[in-house]
Amino acid sequence: MALLGIDVGTGGSRVVVVSRDGTVLAAATCDHAPFRSARAGWAEQDPADWWRASAVAIRSVLASTGVEVEAIGVSGQMHGAVLLDEHAHLVRPAILWCDQRTGAECRAITSLVGAEALIDFTSNPALTCFTLPKLLWVRQHEPAAWKRIRTVLLPKDYVRMRLTGARATDVADASGTLLFDVAHRRWSGAMLETMGIDPAWMPPAFEGPDVTGVVSPEAAGETGLRAGTPVVAGGGDQAAGAVGMGAVRPGVVSVTIGTSGVVFATTDRPVRDAGGRVHTFCHAVPGRWHVMGVTQAAGLSLRWFRDTFGMPDGRAAAYDALTAEASEAPAGSDGVLWAPYLMGERTPHLDPDARAALVGLSASHTRAHVVRAILEGVAFSLRDAIEILQSMSVPVTRVLAGGGGARSPLWRQILADVFVVPVGMLKVEEGAAFGAALLAGVGVGAWPSVETASDRTVRLAGDVVPDPAAVEVMAGAYARYQTLYGALRPTSARGDSHIRP
Repeated sequence: MALLGIDVGTGGSRVVVVSRDGTVLAAATCDHAPFRSARAGWAEQDPADWWRASAVAIRSVLASTGVEVEAIGVSGQMHGAVLLDEHAHLVRPAILWCDQRTGAECRAITSLVGAEALIDFTSNPALTCFTLPKLLWVRQHEPAAWKRIRTVLLPKDYVRMRLTGARATDVADASGTLLFDVAHRRWSGAMLETMGIDPAWMPPAFEGPDVTGVVSPEAAGETGLRAGTPVVAGGGDQAAGAVGMGAVRPGVVSVTIGTSGVVFATTDRPVRDAGGRVHTFCHAVPGRWHVMGVTQAAGLSLRWFRDTFGMPDGRAAAYDALTAEASEAPAGSDGVLWAPYLMGERTPHLDPDARAALVGLSASHTRAHVVRAILEGVAFSLRDAIEILQSMSVPVTRVLAGGGGARSPLWRQILADVFVVPVGMLKVEEGAAFGAALLAGVGVGAWPSVETASDRTVRLAGDVVPDPAAVEVMAGAYARYQTLYGALRPTSARGDSHIRP
């Protein structure tokens, strides 16, 4: 018997099969069709393609293992708007988390509700990534589609519906809609009423390990799963990923360096930032919440340099080669600083018009200095989120690093030196799909709690500890980094359009 986790990402659906001792027995990914962008800043996908890809990946892992699955957990990209009619047919393509068309709707929400009331009702400001602004955009611009809506789902919950026939979501994913009362773990009647959204459209919200349905005969035929297999609520990708990394108790913070960078801190109460600089969401762990800061261009900064400048001899640069080159430069990059605002910035500035910059260059600097400055600049941007957490009395006693960037020993050391806490690395990282499988196991009694599941299955490869000499240097560099945003903002193309919550 084994547990199965599904992660419905933006680029593809990943499925893992996990034993009760945490061993990954099989994993498979099936790509989605690229998202459509009819206009600059738009991003849409066909949810039916998520189901196709998930079914392909499920069949692949079942064929390679031959195991019987005892429970299923689902995770996926957050914030997307999946709109269904009375027959559960798609009304239009889903608008994704990265879609940026809803700036006017965010301003309208803030004006109507009030910035302080928004934090009171939902624990978060109005941001273009959230689901509610997307609904208001459809109401304003596609009235015929709006009239057909009878159900609003999040991306992974469309796959759940295709698996089970049930409408359901989890409290962590629902937290990113701007329609959820995060503090009380329920839909916000005040927001639904104020924004004119029919409460009947929203699916029931469950705790992460709760069973929400079973695999239907139809889905069994398409996937090879056994009809009647329980499917638990699961969690949005960040919450499920934190479960899979072991960030399930206060004090343990996960830092994920993918295209973007995420700082995720577990709390035992709904801690909120009055300025909305960090997100406050329910965790997939019952009775827990999390605070999350995001920097838009973490791994993207290094990828941009690689793709733009390559290697001196014209070869395409591998990431390992770049970080090896960066190791030739000293801590602090001899004064070179990188402001990683290639895609604007979320935490702490909430400014989509912020722009990146390399600062402090002289004729004596080399490529190694520049690459190391990029690694350090991303670490500084993530420390901005850590600083906010600490100002909110959220404990940070150790950091668990994940994502592609965390595979670099140099980048992990830089994180330790900048955060001034030990940084741990997982032996095996399967992200949100692994966390979803653990939640499934808790749901069927394989473990008594999410904390126990994490303790028994998540294995660490050891800690990187701060280097005292580098800590002093990096503290000075971080102090100078903190002056960059204010100095750069007047130079941005639309510096007067700073969006405040």
